[in-house]
Amino acid sequence: MLFAPLYDVTTVGRDLSLPKHSDVVLLTVPDHAVAEVAQAVPQGPVVLHCAGALDLDVLAPHQRRGSFHPLMTFPGPELGLPDPSDVPVALAGEPEALGVARRLADDVGMRAFEVPGDRRLYHAAAVIAGNLAMVLMDEAATVLEHAGVGREVAFDVLTPLALRSVNNAALGLPQALTGPIARSDQTTLDGHRAALQAHHPAALPFYEALVERAIARLSPATSEVRDDLWQLDPVDDPEGDLS
Repeated sequence: MLFAPLYDVTTVGRDLSLPKHSDVVLLTVPDHAVAEVAQAVPQGPVVLHCAGALDLDVLAPHQRRGSFHPLMTFPGPELGLPDPSDVPVALAGEPEALGVARRLADDVGMRAFEVPGDRRLYHAAAVIAGNLAMVLMDEAATVLEHAGVGREVAFDVLTPLALRSVNNAALGLPQALTGPIARSDQTTLDGHRAALQAHHPAALPFYEALVERAIARLSPATSEVRDDLWQLDPVDDPEGDLS
């Protein structure tokens, strides 16, 4: 348990009673069970849930309530756990609970930040950056497999590119984006689309959606993208002349 070396921690499972005089209760249950479990907790302690997409109403009737959501992927201890200093944690809550949540984060070395707005948007952002980034990497490796590269090698050679690109994204898309979209290379984009249609058509819809979104995000003042890149007409004949 992450907090065990620092606090007197008791792990409570199903059908077990909370220790008397608990100061803080941290609910690490599935999202669908948070409200039910919160109602079973006697009022008094600060109650925090760890559900990224849920607001604080699910913790009613508790008044000293908040949220403590580590913004990190935890696929299982067999794959190793990240260093706490590399884990941001999203906090929300009424003032006392927020203060408790921040102290917990500080004590274990996590980087705390507040989410005062719609937590569904916060969690959607996390899913896009985490879960869907994994899906993109998996699809990229599959596309490279269709080009004759083994899957293990595909991940090995694509991962450094993906990591550097993600780090560069913080500079802003107009400055960081490279490749055919940034240089207005319509011929190359059409070639990609034709090859995907021929060999891995399942990837084509999200490829086109991401190309269109990249174009929309680029500012004409800071990129060389031409207006004609908006015209991404479907390729009827994957074997046809792309010139």
